[in-house]
Order: sequence, then C-alpha cells, then structure tokens
Amino acid sequence: MSLPTQQAGSATNRIRGVAGRPGRRARRNAILGQQPLGLLFSAPYVVYILAVLAFPLGYAVYISFHSYFFTAPGVAVDRPFVGFDNYVTILTDPAVLQSFANIGVFLIINVPLTVVLSLVLANALNRVSRLKTFFRVSYYVPYVTASVAVIGVWLFLFQQGGLVNSLLGPLAPNPSWLTNSWLAMPTVALYVTWKQLGFFILLYLASLQNIPEELYESSAIDGANKWSQFWNITVPGVRPASVLVTLLATITGANLFTEPYLLTGGGGPDGASTSPVFLMYQKGILQGHPDVAAALGVVLVIGVLLIALIQKRLVGGKEE
Repeated sequence: MSLPTQQAGSATNRIRGVAGRPGRRARRNAILGQQPLGLLFSAPYVVYILAVLAFPLGYAVYISFHSYFFTAPGVAVDRPFVGFDNYVTILTDPAVLQSFANIGVFLIINVPLTVVLSLVLANALNRVSRLKTFFRVSYYVPYVTASVAVIGVWLFLFQQGGLVNSLLGPLAPNPSWLTNSWLAMPTVALYVTWKQLGFFILLYLASLQNIPEELYESSAIDGANKWSQFWNITVPGVRPASVLVTLLATITGANLFTEPYLLTGGGGPDGASTSPVFLMYQKGILQGHPDVAAALGVVLVIGVLLIALIQKRLVGGKEE
C-alpha cells in the first residue's frame, strides 16, 4: 500500500473513531444519565425502596400462592403451592367483603371531603394577610399530634354521654356514633379528614404560589367575581396538586388501621368499621394464617392501583 493510501486509511479510522465517540457517549448517557453522580446520591433511596417495599411485596405474592405458616427460625417445613386457594378463601369470606365495603364508604366520604375542604381552606389562608402563620400552624397541629391523644378527645366528644350528644339533645343518635353500625365508619372518616387536613392544605398552599397573580387581576378587570376566579383560575391552576391529594388520600384511606382499632374497639360494632388492613393483622398475626393475609394484601394493592388510575384519569384530565 502506498504512503498516501496509508495516510488516507489512518485518517478515515480517526474520523470513524471520533464519530463513534458520540454514539458511545449517547448510550452511556441513556443508561447513566447526564450526571452519573446522581445515581450515587439516589442509591440509598433505591436500596430503601427495594428492601422495604419491593421485596416485601414480592414475598407477599409468593406467600399468597403457598400454604404458608410461621415457624421457629431455622426450621425447614414444607410449604406446598396451592394456586389461587387463598384468594378464593378471602373472596368468599363475608368479613373480607364487608371490610372492602367499609373502606369503600370511608373513601366516598373522606376523599372528596379532603379535596374540597383542603382546597377551600388553602385558598382562604393564601389570601389572609394577618395571622397567616398562626392559622397555618393551627391546621397542621392535629396532623403531627399523636393519634392516641387526639382519639381520646374524639372519644370524649362522640361517646354516648359526650359533648356532641349533649348539644344535640333528642336529635342524638341511639346507639351513639361510634357504636352505631351505620355511623361508625362515617365518624371514622370525618375524624381522619379532620386530622390529616393540615398536610393537604400545605400541599395546596404550595401549588397556589405557582398561579400568577396577574390572572386574578386581569379577570377582575373583566368583571369576574370571586367565585368565577376560584372556579376558572384556581381550580385548573392546582390540578396537579389535586391529583396528588386524591392519590395520597386514597392510599392513606385504603391502609386504614389505627383509627378504627382505637376509636371503635377493633372494627366494631359487629365489623361495621373493620378495614382490610385490620383483617390482615387479625388473620396473619393473631390467627396465624399469613398466606390468607398476604392474598388479602395483594388484592388490596391491586384494588388501590385501579382506583388510583381511575382517579388520575378523572381528576388529572388528558395530558398534553
């Protein structure tokens, strides 16, 4: 090969090498991202998600398809595969079906009430000029207060001879609120709405800061009243926050345990306030049937995901 040909060949190889580098760099960026160092900072959270959420969920799915029971550490026993037997057991159990109906009543009351009240109160607090910090802290205090302490106050208010019944007089329900099969779960839903309202108010307050004040000024010049501004500017402007509040309220409500356990003495009366998570605790821990409890948990996760997907479509609208 002549010298000019060799030089041309080496030049071509150098060009190919230079041209090939962006391709390798692009593939590396596609895997590691523009800032690979970010993976190092996010690694602890990824490990946490895998260890605390992903692995337990996967193991629960495994348990739900086997005849599983707890044994002493190091004891090897046969846990045969039983297919969908555990799922058939829970889906034909009247107590399980009632618990899902109870949580449905809870979500129907709690989620819309949470979204409406937190948005209205956040909008009002956003326009308060004096004592703004005081009001924000006042709404947030119940959320950070221990449930046991707050539930003691609600038991005093809603018991048979409590303050609420004393004020209602002859209009007071009999049996009382927390011992009434029709009113127990709605009362629990009202309590959870009140206790968690401060957290969702803060979410809406953060979202309201992103709405330009010029929109309100322009609409006021055009003659729009406060209600028109709220419905046509505020509500669409906080739609992402509404999606988040709806999802969080649904997930929190589906995992209800502490409130009925303490307020109604463990899901009473006659299971009227029992939640699926409380039944998981009963069947898995107290009765020693973790396989049935795991199947119930898997069904609950699937149900919450379906409800969350429907809510996102309804509340979030179409993505542009």
